[in-house]
Parts: sequence; C-alpha cells; structure tokens
Amino acid sequence: MLNGKVSVVTGASRGIGRAVALKLASLGSAIAVVYHGNSEKAEETVREIESLGVKAVSYKADVSSYEEAKELAKRIREDFSRVDILVNNAGIVKDGLIAMMSEDAFDSVIDTNLKGTFNMIRHFCPLMIRAKSGRIINISSVSGMIGNAGQANYSASKAGVIGLTKSAAKELAGKNITVNAVAPGFIRTDMTENISDDNPLVQMIPLRRFGETDEVAEAVAFLAEASYITGEVIRVDGGIAM
Repeated sequence: MLNGKVSVVTGASRGIGRAVALKLASLGSAIAVVYHGNSEKAEETVREIESLGVKAVSYKADVSSYEEAKELAKRIREDFSRVDILVNNAGIVKDGLIAMMSEDAFDSVIDTNLKGTFNMIRHFCPLMIRAKSGRIINISSVSGMIGNAGQANYSASKAGVIGLTKSAAKELAGKNITVNAVAPGFIRTDMTENISDDNPLVQMIPLRRFGETDEVAEAVAFLAEASYITGEVIRVDGGIAM
C-alpha cells in the first residue's frame, strides 16, 4: 500500500496517465495531477481521486520547458511537502515518414517525450535525494525498443527514455531511489478506440488484443512498491516485442 505517499503523474488528465493516477490513489497515495491541455479533464481526474479519500491537486505545466518543470517542482513541494513517486507519462506523437518529416515534428516530440522526462527527473530528484527514498517510473514504449515505421521521432524519443532511465538508475541507486521504465505496446485509449479486433495491427500481437490502460497502471503500481528493482524496462505489450 502507498498510504501517506505523494505521487506526481504527468499527462494525468487522460489515457494511461489518468489510469495510473487513479491506481496509485486507490492504493492510498495523494496525487499531483499534471496536465498541459485539458483543464476540464484534469479536474475530472482530481474529483475521481478525491472520491477515493485521498488528496489531489491539478497543475498545468509544459514539461518540455526546463523552467516550467522547475516551477512545478516548487509548487508541488509547497503543497505536499514531499514527493515519493514520480511517473513521467506526458508524451505526444507527430507521426510521419522520415523522408517527409518536418524539423518541428521531430524536435517537438523529442522535447516533450525525452527532454520533458529529463526536466522532471532533474527538478524532482533533489526532493527524493534529501529524503533518501524515491521511485521514478518513466513511460517509454515498445516503439523505443523495436522501432516503428512512420515514428522515427517517437521511437527515438522513447529509446532515449530507456537510456535515460538506466543512467539515472545508476546515479540515484546510492540514495535509495529506484528508476524504472514501463514500455506499453498497443493500448486501447481514445486514440485507438475505433480500431476493431480484426484489424491487422491486432493480429500482430501474440495475445491478439490491445492492452487496457489499467494493465499499464498495474505495472506502474508494481514498480512504485518494488524496492529491489531498478534500471529495468517492463513491457506491457501482449508479447509484440518479444
């Protein structure tokens, strides 16, 4: 259980981030709900977390900005006094073939998915270092492990997250801070809800179905409580990357 703990979840207003925030809250953790775009959805998440009997506060921030991430850490420290668990889930996609990909499409995905993860670790790990305890869980992707046509920017960013995870794990282990990654495959969200079970994409998955956001959240919750696992990447992909 995570009673008395404080978790920061980025991209928590929808999809995987929302499922993670609700799962950690169900285990007793207070939640800092970080979002970038939809304040209404963020407040819905806050209300649902509060209905579970734990504290939740929403924060609007662009994690790709070093200064905004720094200010976010300051605000959350003032509101919660501590941070025990950091889940770096915020991410964007701007798919396209590399021969036609714009510089902005590449840079913006790298900035949010990879640099955003660095920014959050950079500004939140000092709180954990002082406490000599912490769990950092980064959401990568199987695209970062095996690549995916049309996703050179996304795959590169998620592969970078894995490298960042392993380096941070080695640096922070001496402070009793674990750093791990979860690599989802095809997960059913609002972006994939119109894909039927007989779609060729589904047939590529050994388990023959898309994953659910709750199944990713279960892996995150496991790592949030695990004390002797660090530098690991757990695939939640139905076997597609094995």
